[in-house]
Amino acid sequence: MNVGTAPAASGLRRAFPAVIATLVAVHACMAVTRVTASLWVLERGYGEWTVGVLQSLFAVAPLGLSLWAGRMADRHGFHRPVGIGATMGFVGAVAALLAMATPGLSSLVLIALSCLLCGGAVAVAAVAIQREAGLMASDPSQLKRVFSWVALGPALSNAMAPVAAGLLIDHAGFVWAFALGVLLPLGAWALARRVPRHAPPPRAATAGEIRPAWDLLRDPALRHLLIINIAMSACWDAHSFVVPVIGHAKGLSASGIGLVLGSFAAAATGVRLGIVRWAHHLDEMKALRIAISVAMAVLVVYAWLPGTPGMMLGSAILGTALGAVQPMVLARLHQVTPAHRHGQALGLRMLVSNGATVAMPLGFGMLASASVPFAPLWLMASLLIGAQWSARRSTSA
Repeated sequence: MNVGTAPAASGLRRAFPAVIATLVAVHACMAVTRVTASLWVLERGYGEWTVGVLQSLFAVAPLGLSLWAGRMADRHGFHRPVGIGATMGFVGAVAALLAMATPGLSSLVLIALSCLLCGGAVAVAAVAIQREAGLMASDPSQLKRVFSWVALGPALSNAMAPVAAGLLIDHAGFVWAFALGVLLPLGAWALARRVPRHAPPPRAATAGEIRPAWDLLRDPALRHLLIINIAMSACWDAHSFVVPVIGHAKGLSASGIGLVLGSFAAAATGVRLGIVRWAHHLDEMKALRIAISVAMAVLVVYAWLPGTPGMMLGSAILGTALGAVQPMVLARLHQVTPAHRHGQALGLRMLVSNGATVAMPLGFGMLASASVPFAPLWLMASLLIGAQWSARRSTSA
C-alpha cells in the first residue's frame, strides 16, 4: 500500500486548506477563460467548430507537460511546479484580456493562446497538488477522503466560475469576465506560499531504477484505471461542449447557460462531500461501476430534457455520477503505484486524459455541425460500454 508516511501527513494537515484553495484558484482561471472564450466566439459568429477547437487547446499543452510535471513534482515537491503553473495561467489570462482590444483575426489568435496557456497551467499545478495531498493519507480510507477534497477544487471552480463569468458578461461585458481570469493566478500563488516547504522523498538510488512513466502501463490495474478515467473525462468534456452550444441555440442567456453548467458542478461538489463523510463504507471499483451506469443513462436521455430546468436537472444527475470518479481513481492509483513514482503516475493520468480531451472537443464540434448538437452525448454513452468492461475486469483482477 503506497500512501504518505505519518510524519509527512502530520506536517501537511494544517496546510491542506491552502493546498485545496490553490487548486481552486488555478482551475477557476481556466474555467472562467473556457466559458468566456466559448461564448465570445459564438457571439462573434465563428460557430460550433471554433468552440471545439478552442476547448481542444486547453488540453494541448498538458500533452507535452504532464510527464515533465510529474517528474518535477517527484523531484522538487510542491512549490516549483505550482509557481510555473500560476505564471502560465496569468500570462494566458492577460492574452485573453488583450484580445478584447485587438481587431480582426489577431483577437482570435490571442484567445487561442490564452486557452493553450490556461490549460497547461492546470496540468502543471494539479499534478503537484495531487501528489502533495496524497502525502497526508496513511490508509485507503483516508486516501478517498483526501482526494474527495482535492476533487472538490475543480468542482468548486466549475460551480462558481461559469456563473460569475456569465453574470459579468451579461452586466459588464466580456472584458470584465476575462479580467477576473487575470486575478485568479495571482491569488493561487499567494495561497501556495502559505504551504510549508519540505524535502521530497528520496528518489531511486541508481539511474537504472529511474524508469520512464510509460513503464507503469505494464500494470493491468493501472491500465484499466486509465481507460475508465479517459472515458469519464471525455463525458465531462462532451457536457461542457454541448451546454453552451445548445443553450445558445435555444436562446438562453449567458447567465442561464452558467446556471446549467453550475448545477453540474454543484452536484459534483455534493457527491464529493458525501465521499468525504462515508469514505470508509465505499469500495472504489463498485462506486465506479455505478457511476458509469448512471452516466450512460443520462447521456442517452439528455436530448429530450425540457428547457433550462430540465437541462439543470440532467446536468445535476450527470455531475453526481462523474463527480464520484476522480476521488476513486486517484485513491486507487495511489494504491497500485510505488510511492516514489506517484508524480509519474499522476502525470501519466493527466497525459492520457488530455490526449482524449484534445481530440474529443474538435470531434464533438464536427459531429454536432454534421448531425445534431446532442450527438456527442450519444457517442459518449456508447463509449462508456468499454469503460464498464474495464471496471469489471479491474474488479475481478
